[in-house]
Amino acid sequence: MTYHKDEIEAANKRATARLKKTPTATAAYYDRRMGRLVIDLSTGLSIMFKPNDAQGLEKALPEQLTEIEISPSGLGLYFPALDADLYLPGLLEGFMGSRKWMASQLGKTGGKSTSETKAAAARKNGRLGGRPKKPRINDVA
Repeated sequence: MTYHKDEIEAANKRATARLKKTPTATAAYYDRRMGRLVIDLSTGLSIMFKPNDAQGLEKALPEQLTEIEISPSGLGLYFPALDADLYLPGLLEGFMGSRKWMASQLGKTGGKSTSETKAAAARKNGRLGGRPKKPRINDVA
C-alpha cells in the first residue's frame, strides 16, 4: 500500500495535535530511598510506583533501574539493563503491563485472598476427599 504525500502530512498533523494534549515524560529516575520509579511529566506533575508493579520490572534490582532512556516523543521509557519498555499513556491509565500479564497478577492476588467463606469451602472440600483427580490419558478408553 502506498501513501500520498498529503495523507502523510495529515497524519503527522494529527499526531502533533494529539501529542500536544498528551502528558509526556520529561525526566525519569529510580528513588532508592523510597524504592519507587519517579516520572516527571510535561504537565508539571510526577507519578511514582513500585517497579515490581510493572511488567518487565517485577524482578529488577535497584542497579538495573538507574539508567532510564526516554523516547524522543516522551511517551516511552526504556530500561537498557533489563531490555524492558514502558508506555507512558498506558501507565497513566493504570495499565502496568499487557492485558495477559495484568490478568495473571490479578489471579495471583485473588488466589492469595482469604475469607471465612473460602476457608469453610476448603474444609468442606477436604472432607469430601479434595479435588477430583484429572483422568490420565492412559486411563481413558
